[in-house]
Amino acid sequence: MRALMLAAGVLALTACADGGGDADRLAREAAKGVVNNVLAARFPGADVSNVTDCVIDNAAGAEVIQIAQAAVVGTTAQTTELVLGIAQRPETVQCIAEKTLTAGNLIGALGAL
Repeated sequence: MRALMLAAGVLALTACADGGGDADRLAREAAKGVVNNVLAARFPGADVSNVTDCVIDNAAGAEVIQIAQAAVVGTTAQTTELVLGIAQRPETVQCIAEKTLTAGNLIGALGAL
């Protein structure tokens, strides 16, 4: 049921021109799940929630939609590359540093992406 609702939300997003409101919230929520799974696989055992938030906050609207679509159709190598690319952006790394007090292992790992 949730997957069906998510699919409907993602489809509605592609038709949405304003990129705001409920459609934006749905896309960001779906994308967060995908980003969290990608990062958790890359950094097993680490709490990646702050990193996930930073990736979503620094992704462009089209990137959020692309990542959110992976929640419906499945994560691909392209999705993983997109998430890791956003995670390497200077603004994202700065966000991670600001949000994560014990980010030494994650920030170091981001340099190895």
